[in-house]
Amino acid sequence: MANDDETVEITPGTPQFAKMVFKLNEAVTDENLAVLNYNGNELTQIDDGVYAQPAFVNDDFNLFFVITQLIEEDWIIAFSKATIENGSEITDLSEPIPTGEGLNKLGEVSPDDANNLLQYFNTLSDANRGEWRLLQ
Repeated sequence: MANDDETVEITPGTPQFAKMVFKLNEAVTDENLAVLNYNGNELTQIDDGVYAQPAFVNDDFNLFFVITQLIEEDWIIAFSKATIENGSEITDLSEPIPTGEGLNKLGEVSPDDANNLLQYFNTLSDANRGEWRLLQ
């Protein structure tokens, strides 16, 4: 995982990994929106410049992707916990959670799903669509 030009290895599940965010290399547009879809779910614009989609949902724990400009001009994929009422009605999203922190929390609930999400981010990175950054 990269921090500017310096390569730093940070292991998922560690406190250091909780400080990692995934930064997209370009802004989200109608043209590239579908590339960011995960696990058959589609990103939905929920506000001006804010996109969300389910990443993991079960009865006890849920995480949604939230993609927006969080740090200066950088587009970041973060996570948010949703309040779900009546079985499927999303009524509220929490403040954004850094990407690494969300993956660590998911890893405590479902390691397999956390690994699948980590692979999703690695695929985006390999395709030069984004990169891991350490929050300073």
